[in-house]
Amino acid sequence: MQTKIEKIDSQSALVLKIIEDQPLTQLDFLSFRERLSYANISHSEKKREWASSRLAIKQAMDELKLPYPGFFKDEHGKSQAMQGGGHVSLTHTLGYAGAIFHRELPVGIDMDLIREKIIRIGFRFLDPSELDFLEKDPVHYTLAWSAKESIFKCQGKKGVSFRENILLEPFDKNAKTIKGKIHGTDFANHHYEVKAEIIQDVVLTYTIW
Repeated sequence: MQTKIEKIDSQSALVLKIIEDQPLTQLDFLSFRERLSYANISHSEKKREWASSRLAIKQAMDELKLPYPGFFKDEHGKSQAMQGGGHVSLTHTLGYAGAIFHRELPVGIDMDLIREKIIRIGFRFLDPSELDFLEKDPVHYTLAWSAKESIFKCQGKKGVSFRENILLEPFDKNAKTIKGKIHGTDFANHHYEVKAEIIQDVVLTYTIW
């Protein structure tokens, strides 16, 4: 997979890319503010991740035939369009970058490498009821973490605890949809459907409000 482009519906699109060095000519769509941000990244790997995620969101917007407006991070760390409407979420993990865009609704996307050590730290981000139904399998635990990350990004505010405020319904490790909700905060009673996919040794999840 060099690039995966998926038009989810007429309002939204998803793009996944292999992280690689990008010629400057491929980044000429960036806003002036983004070019400054890019120039100030000194670490070569972070520079590749940043550029690849911006190319991913550009391709998602091209798929929807929308102009690229430029993006910035708000006070909660969530990417926002500099002009015009729409909602975006970006992600990257070892070797991959991804982006999702929706014309009208908040979105969240996450990619995570499957690693054995996640089982040891599960108690930090899982509710006791989730620990009861999850198999002691790094795939199952990574799906749970990633689903919570996508929900967290979709709601877009700081101060929401993965363990205390985001609760997942029971699901098996082959599930394509994971249901969850935020409770005990100002965002209580909102329910999410998270789409899940495993690509080699990476978990991908995303959700649309």
